[in-house]
Amino acid sequence: MSLAQVHYISAAPGDAEKTAGRFTAVGPGVSQALLAEIEPLVGYALPDGASDRPADAELRSLPQAFTYAALSDGSRLVGRTAPARGEGPAPVRFHAHAVHIPSGVPLPGDRLPVEAWRSPHWVSVTPVGGALPDPLGALPPGPAPVREGLDDFAVSRGPWLAAVLADLRRASEEAPAGGPVVLVERQNADVARWLGLAAVTLPRDSVERLTFTTYTRRPGSSALRVVGALPEDAAAAREAGLRVHVCADRPPVDGTPDMWARTAARVWRSRAPELFQEARELPGDPFAAGPLAVIALCNGVALGPEERAAAAGWAAERPYALDAERIGRLVEALASPGIDDRMGSEFDAVGRLFGALDGRCPASVTAPLAAMLVTEAVRGGNGSLELPRRDAFAGPDGEAIAGVLGPEILTELESGAGGARPVARTVQLLRVARLLGVNGTELLPGVVDRLAPALLAEASEEPGPPAFAPALLELLDEQFDVRTALLGALDRIAPAAPGAVARFLERVALPFTGTQALPHLRMCAEVPGAMTTLGRDRTAVWHRVLRAAGLSPFAEPLVLRTAVGLVWEDRAPTVEGARMLLEAATSDAHRAAGTWARLVDAALGAPADTEDATALAHDLLRAFPQEIGGRERAALQLLDLCRDLRTGAPEPGWAEQVRTLRDRAEPLEPAVQERAFTALVERLLAPDRPGAELYDFVRSDDAELIAAYDRAARAEPTRTRLRTHPAYAADCFTHWTAHPHAGPAWTTTAAALLDEVLRPAVRAMTAEAVAEVEETVGRTGSSGRANAFRDWNRSRALGRLGRRIAGRVRRG
Repeated sequence: MSLAQVHYISAAPGDAEKTAGRFTAVGPGVSQALLAEIEPLVGYALPDGASDRPADAELRSLPQAFTYAALSDGSRLVGRTAPARGEGPAPVRFHAHAVHIPSGVPLPGDRLPVEAWRSPHWVSVTPVGGALPDPLGALPPGPAPVREGLDDFAVSRGPWLAAVLADLRRASEEAPAGGPVVLVERQNADVARWLGLAAVTLPRDSVERLTFTTYTRRPGSSALRVVGALPEDAAAAREAGLRVHVCADRPPVDGTPDMWARTAARVWRSRAPELFQEARELPGDPFAAGPLAVIALCNGVALGPEERAAAAGWAAERPYALDAERIGRLVEALASPGIDDRMGSEFDAVGRLFGALDGRCPASVTAPLAAMLVTEAVRGGNGSLELPRRDAFAGPDGEAIAGVLGPEILTELESGAGGARPVARTVQLLRVARLLGVNGTELLPGVVDRLAPALLAEASEEPGPPAFAPALLELLDEQFDVRTALLGALDRIAPAAPGAVARFLERVALPFTGTQALPHLRMCAEVPGAMTTLGRDRTAVWHRVLRAAGLSPFAEPLVLRTAVGLVWEDRAPTVEGARMLLEAATSDAHRAAGTWARLVDAALGAPADTEDATALAHDLLRAFPQEIGGRERAALQLLDLCRDLRTGAPEPGWAEQVRTLRDRAEPLEPAVQERAFTALVERLLAPDRPGAELYDFVRSDDAELIAAYDRAARAEPTRTRLRTHPAYAADCFTHWTAHPHAGPAWTTTAAALLDEVLRPAVRAMTAEAVAEVEETVGRTGSSGRANAFRDWNRSRALGRLGRRIAGRVRRG
């Protein structure tokens, strides 16, 4: 092997060339282009405060720059730049001694560059007379191996260790981002020790990419990946945006998120650097935390919860990569009773590891993991754990853990806090109880009665399948008695909350295809498909859902409640739907199911123009005389009275009855009030209206009713009848002028109707028809009223008309 040497010395004051220095000897094969690259790499600047004329001891204490650099042609340079005693006007100069390593050629002995930092080969003077130096055939290391003392150094740098290793790893990548990593130490030898730590910790190819120098005054302008600096240059490096680690200052507070670096730091602090090579022999990414964490745990290195989780997760994915001895040591380390900082992610990873080892290793090996998992499930409340199989607890080990955890499980299941207990917790306790053979038969009814409503409540809190669904389905698959009891409890809840149960079944596909009847659950499961298929035809949906129950409403009235709640959950049935429901079952069945109230809602909530609402109200009053009371009864009676007003002969006093029922039904539905008022005023405007009813109506002076009367009188049917039936026009004139001393509401309305409704109708009549109106008014009233009609018909002033009418009526 032949390595060309290079010597360089700084310029002295008064040198002819204005340069920083000059090459004093260059070995063969180093071109001028390479020398131009090498010159800035071997430059040197004295630290601040250095003496111009240092004593020998001071000169030896000045920092030295040990450099490893990659050149543009693929070759590399290893060298040392150190202060040296000068002569004359330059008492301190610097001398660089380097070797050029051709591309593809390793260092002698296949050593790493950092191993040469103490090499006795480095000299501080150029060969005498500037003779061409001979190529080197060897580059011996320093007097002590590079690893010597690194353990103590690593421990002394414990607070910075993980963060620095993380940055050194990133700096060793093929294309690192950003500028160099800056290591600030008071002694540049300590920077070399950091590089020694990297050489041991990182894989060989990463170390060879890690170019560096142990000392520079200008970190921001360096093209190397790692540079050393003194504390006084740290601020400038930070301002340049570099990653700076001031290892000569206060320890950092924040830790690094790099789990591999944290694990590597713990290995160094445990003085076990040999474990890095052992870990590199395992498969996987060399910078994954898992392999290194596995080896560390197997060798007694204490790790944190995230690192232990990484070890368990890696081993779960590659159980074949570890021999029986390592698996045993790993399990022992993970299940150690002295660990008190375990986290959920660690337990999840241990659960996966147990699943990977179960059946591959003897039960005696995996038993500690199984015990650890069930203990966490009971005491830690981790509802996401992958639990072991039941046969993992056979034998004395299972009996021992059951004896410890069994009473705790039963006590918690028996507590009345089940409604506040998360579903996942209850499911986990039931599953662990079965795994350990804990008998909780007596507690099961109470447990499922509390669990069933909790399922619905938690599932409604967020869209999509609830988080507890997989564990719940496993529980129901594992334990037939729990499945039977829980499905029965949900079936009992369904009539009271059918919509909630139906939405739950859409998100969690419960297995109820067995021999249990479960009519309400089957209806809840049927409704989504029925709604999709049949759309808005709720009557058809109701029939399909009811068939899914497999029971007649005559035999089980509660299926009525469930079906109605499912099909009309968010609204009252239509009148047609309500009549269908009323005919589908007896009144006793509706009474037992409580669905009669939904039928009442349908009648009272119907639009004012729905014809069958009054007939439905009539039927409901007959079918449920004891159940319907209060406001609803009065409102239905009002609808029933509407029916009589339009189709029958109501009992006398119906005008007053409308007002009475309206007041009893407050707050009355607007549609019901509109229907009742319309029926009343239409009856009062009919030609055969009873005079006594109209008299009661007028004397009531009810503003709302009179306003309804006014609207009906102005409607086109009344106007047409007035124009075409003289007798009807005469009747209206008589009644609209017959009560001059009624209240203000009627007086104002009657006067307006005379002028704005009757007058245009009379003027549209023929002379014969007008004469007939006048004759009818006189025949049914008096001569004075006939004269009043003639005057009214000629008059255009409503005020004068009113006075004349009043006077004539009094004289008559």
